Amino acid sequence: MKASKAKLVAVVLASTMVLSGCSAVSTAVKKRNLEVQTQMSDTIWLDPVSADKKTIYVQIRNTTDKQIDISDALQHRLVAKGYRIVNDPATAHYWLQSNILKLDKMDLREANGFLTNGYGSALAGGTLGMLAVASRSSSGNSIAAGGLIGAAIGIAADALVEDVNYAMITDIQIVEKTNLKVNTTQTADVKNGSSSHTTSKTTLTENKKRYNTRIVSTANQVNLDFEEAKPVLVDGLATSISGVF
Repeated sequence: MKASKAKLVAVVLASTMVLSGCSAVSTAVKKRNLEVQTQMSDTIWLDPVSADKKTIYVQIRNTTDKQIDISDALQHRLVAKGYRIVNDPATAHYWLQSNILKLDKMDLREANGFLTNGYGSALAGGTLGMLAVASRSSSGNSIAAGGLIGAAIGIAADALVEDVNYAMITDIQIVEKTNLKVNTTQTADVKNGSSSHTTSKTTLTENKKRYNTRIVSTANQVNLDFEEAKPVLVDGLATSISGVF
C-alpha cells in the first residue's frame, strides 16, 4: 500500500513539473515579440484649415509616478505635418492639452475597461484575488505534500517567465478657436463623504470648440522592463495624437 502511495506521489510531482515547464515555455514563445497597441476611445474630426491657422499651443502633463515625456516626439510629428508650435495660447488656433493619468503594469482587460469608459472617467479599479485552500483528508496527506512540492516548482518556473503588460492611460483635450458662439456645459461631481455627492453644472459661451478623447497605449512582452516599454509607448501615443491633425 505504501509503495502504491509513493508511486502516485511521484506521478503527481513529475506531472506538475512537466506542466509547469510547458506553461513557462509556452508563455516565453507566445510573448517573445514585443506587441504594442494604441487605441482612442472617441474619434475627433477637425475641419481643414488654411496654413496661417496651423498654429498649436501644446500643454503636456504627467500625473503618474513614472518619468515619461512625449513633448519632443509629439511636437516633431506636428511640425512635420506643417503645424507651428507657439508658446502663447492667445495666438494659437488650436490648444492641445494632454495628461498621462496612469502608467503601470496592468491586465489587458483592465486597460480595455479604461478605454471603454472614455475621457474623464475615474481610474479606480483593480481586481481582488482569492486564495483557495484545499482541505486534506487523513488518507491523502502524502499526495497533498507532493502537490505542494510540485506547486512550489511551478511557482519557481513561472517566476522566471512573466507575461508583462504595461498600459498608459492618457486623456486628451483639443480646443479650436472659431468665429461662432459655442455653448459648452461642464459637469462636476464632488463627493461629500461616503454617503452623498454634489453635482454642479456650468455653461460657458465662448468662441471655442472643445473635443475630448482618451488614449490607451499598451506594450506586452515576456519579462518586459519599463525602460524597454517606454520608447514604444511614447512613439505610439505621439503618433496617435498627431494623427488627429
